Amino acid sequence: MAGSTRRRNAGQVTGESIVIEAAWMYYHDGLNQAEIAKKLSVSRATVVNYLQEAREKGYIRISLAPEVFTGHQLAEDLRERFGLKAAYVLPGGHDDAEGSLMRVARGAAVWLPSLLGAGDRLGVAWGRTVYEVAEALDRTGMTDVTVSQLVGSMATPYGFTAEICSAHMALNLGAKCINLHAPAVLSDPELAQRLRQEPIIHAQLEALSHCNKAIFAAGSCDPGSHIVGSGVASAQDLEWYVAQGATGVMCGRFINAKGEPIPGALDDRMIGVTLDKLMGLDMGLLVSDGADKVVPMLSAIAGGYVTHIVTSAATARMMLDAG
Repeated sequence: MAGSTRRRNAGQVTGESIVIEAAWMYYHDGLNQAEIAKKLSVSRATVVNYLQEAREKGYIRISLAPEVFTGHQLAEDLRERFGLKAAYVLPGGHDDAEGSLMRVARGAAVWLPSLLGAGDRLGVAWGRTVYEVAEALDRTGMTDVTVSQLVGSMATPYGFTAEICSAHMALNLGAKCINLHAPAVLSDPELAQRLRQEPIIHAQLEALSHCNKAIFAAGSCDPGSHIVGSGVASAQDLEWYVAQGATGVMCGRFINAKGEPIPGALDDRMIGVTLDKLMGLDMGLLVSDGADKVVPMLSAIAGGYVTHIVTSAATARMMLDAG
């Protein structure tokens, strides 16, 4: 009789409701899966499925406090060595390069909202890493935050355009978005100059001067660099900049080991933020990972663009060894 009563009670909690009930029991009441199964008169495997469904549908959000990642020794070593305000270092686990990148992007997505406040104007760069951060953000409702696209539009080998990074980041933060309605690079310097003077583009570029925070990645100068794959620079352009001492790329601009911009033909044809606008910000959040990113990351730090960093433990150790 008692068993049938439990089954009738469980039957009253069906579909979406029973998933929510199981999640509440597990995460708020502190019951284990066996205890939940007994209360709901279902199998333990069914409870596991309910909890998985709750995670997939976004009913629950699991995160560790930022202090877990910013307060341990490796993060402190990075902060002290490079004069940063804070470093957020993700454990390496057993991920391959792709898995590590996704873990770092998710870490940045968890941390970013806590670094923003009312009145902030966040400049958003482009590239695979920044895109993954934007996609990993949980929906929040930021008060009086504006997101601005730092670099014009371009094709990418990953199936998204530059404005998607800023648009999706703004959407998930609940922020206002200012996109750049222009290509990142044009074939003619004079055409680029005229386009910069167009009232709409001029106003959008002017908004970049008011950004007090920014999020960006550091690109490599390897032959397979994203800056070539996206069409911003040709292989010949890359070779020329490397010959001039380029060690990294930030927001489509080449920098040397000291983080200094390397003037070149691309500058006159680009539509986007100039690197001087990224100096002295309240927050310059660098999100990058991998052995090929160590030198570019160190270059960006040397240039004074970086106040906060998100990376993996393996990359952090390589930075400390190299720096």
